[in-house]
Amino acid sequence: MPDTAAANDSRGRAETIGEAVRRVAQVFREAGLETPELDARILVAEGAGVPRATLLASPEVGLEAEASRCIASYQARRLAREPVSRIIGRREFRTLMLELGAATLDPRPETETIVEVALELVRQGAVPGGRAPRVLDLGTGTGAVLIAVLAELPKASGVGTDIAPEALDVARRNAERQGVAERASFRCADWLGGVKENFDLVLSNPPYIPTEQIAALEAEVAQYDPRLALDGGKDGLEAYRTILSGVRQRLSPAGWLLFEVNRGDADTVLALCRAQGFAPDGERPWLHMDLAGQPRCVAVRARQ
Repeated sequence: MPDTAAANDSRGRAETIGEAVRRVAQVFREAGLETPELDARILVAEGAGVPRATLLASPEVGLEAEASRCIASYQARRLAREPVSRIIGRREFRTLMLELGAATLDPRPETETIVEVALELVRQGAVPGGRAPRVLDLGTGTGAVLIAVLAELPKASGVGTDIAPEALDVARRNAERQGVAERASFRCADWLGGVKENFDLVLSNPPYIPTEQIAALEAEVAQYDPRLALDGGKDGLEAYRTILSGVRQRLSPAGWLLFEVNRGDADTVLALCRAQGFAPDGERPWLHMDLAGQPRCVAVRARQ
């Protein structure tokens, strides 16, 4: 494996950022990482403290010794399968750049589906509250889902709950950075615990991995995402049952409940919803696909 330190030529010339990208990408390629070039570009730019565009525009820029050490540290962490987003401490989600924390799930692109479905229902005029709905995000983590909805609906407001106080601190900072803090509040709660008011939209990306399957997940997930955000119990459906046992009392009349679901679980989650008095809206689809074409979001209403 190539040395993780920045390379110097025979004259002691410092490695350039362009050379560093090529070297790190080769190391990642040999290690079998899925996106070696992209990972290398992000980590070299971060370590060098330059915009990513500089890697292409000015690849001849030399690396300072501290930047080289930082890149070497990032490379070692990525080789240990730590996700790039966790190494740099942030994740892009829709149009937002969000801080991550050890107690938060790293929000994936597929979770953007639940946001888009919620926004589309509002655009269609199907949500009580019109363009100013009250939104509840259960298991908010970074606050990604709630913040993304509020960022695109300037009259909306909402609450995010999470059992981890550290996650709520991250969510609050994210809300502040995205300019929605005055319309978002965050509470430490076990799902609906302590939530007394009603909402027009209830959204949740709950843990849905069966306990016995967590160890078999890719290392980037199993080793670095908090177990609380992954473990859905024996069959992966424990959190859905808990939420469904009390969420109807927290929904406005004709309000919507949207769940993210694991691949293959959509029909089962719909059956759980039906058992608790929820059903698909007759005029709109109840199942929505993510950008990869996988079933990702179940959308239902309480039967009147």
